[in-house]
Amino acid sequence: MAFGINRAELNRWKKQVAQGKIAFLTHYWLDSRFPDAKTVTKAGCSDLDALIQWGRGYGLKPEWIDHRHKGYPHFDLLGEKQLQILMAEGLEDHIDRFHIS
Repeated sequence: MAFGINRAELNRWKKQVAQGKIAFLTHYWLDSRFPDAKTVTKAGCSDLDALIQWGRGYGLKPEWIDHRHKGYPHFDLLGEKQLQILMAEGLEDHIDRFHIS
């Protein structure tokens, strides 16, 4: 379950993903499968080859790509890997906004 974002932010992410750009959407999140995770960052791109290459640069495996939302393939970034990637991508505003540490 997602919290802390609005429809415009979600639509902006979807538009960037659909345009074949690597796009990031961070939000608060509750999922019983990951009880220690309070946030998730979705790193998506409709260009699957570009997404795979981008993910490999961070040690992410192609089989970890979430394809459940047609047209919006993405990696779900959690925990230490989430923080590492947000910092590397210059997305400190996500870190600050969602109190990621």
